[in-house]
Amino acid sequence: MTPTFPQRHPASWWAEFEEHAERFDRASVTEALADCITPRIPAMLLRREAEMAVETVLRHLNRPESRGLAERAEDATARLAATVNRIAERSTTEARTAEAYAVCRLLQGSWSEAASIIEPMAGSPVLIRAVVEALRLGSFEADLVVHLLKAGQSPAVATRAGRAVGRYSWWPAWMLSVVTERAVSGTLTDEVVEALQNCAYAELSPAQARMAKRLIAAETQLVEATAYRLEALGEHPAARRLRRGELGTVAFAARLIPV
Repeated sequence: MTPTFPQRHPASWWAEFEEHAERFDRASVTEALADCITPRIPAMLLRREAEMAVETVLRHLNRPESRGLAERAEDATARLAATVNRIAERSTTEARTAEAYAVCRLLQGSWSEAASIIEPMAGSPVLIRAVVEALRLGSFEADLVVHLLKAGQSPAVATRAGRAVGRYSWWPAWMLSVVTERAVSGTLTDEVVEALQNCAYAELSPAQARMAKRLIAAETQLVEATAYRLEALGEHPAARRLRRGELGTVAFAARLIPV
């Protein structure tokens, strides 16, 4: 069953993505959100003005060192805001300018507020994917962030987790599945990561890898049986560590399983 997001997250929720990112591509998130918002502006002339303002601001964001582009972006945003304000003053319903106002806030730099405004209309999944793309993560990390968000984690937790495990994207699938499961449940500890790191370099066979995954999950009967095997091989210290739940011995124990 796919979890559902609330109809609308506050701007502070969206802002957490940028606050906890190592890199955040403002041009990317501005373009992606604009693509979600501008087609929804009902008045054709206002929509065209918004599209031109977006194009001007994107040129500036892609070349931030250009003073001329910065001035043109500021002027285009101011003109659009003035137009939206005039329409709002004459309108009897706020809904007629909600989308255009969202574009104004987006071009003024308040992308998180724009996302919050447009979310009930565009839907959470498409906006979340657009914002995650702006984090400039690898495909595995980005998918993990989205998965964590669907599981109910906050953007801060999801972004930090995706960034932290990004360096391990070369791990085999069984280890990445452990990372994902642990991250979702909030139990991805340094000890688990270290145990997986040891397994990554141990060149385990498929059977040994399955054993290692079950040992990391602390399956009681398997832990005891493996500890007994270690003792039979004279590895009493390793057996004691395994029984105490010390994951650092998992790779060693798994390697003793016949290939």
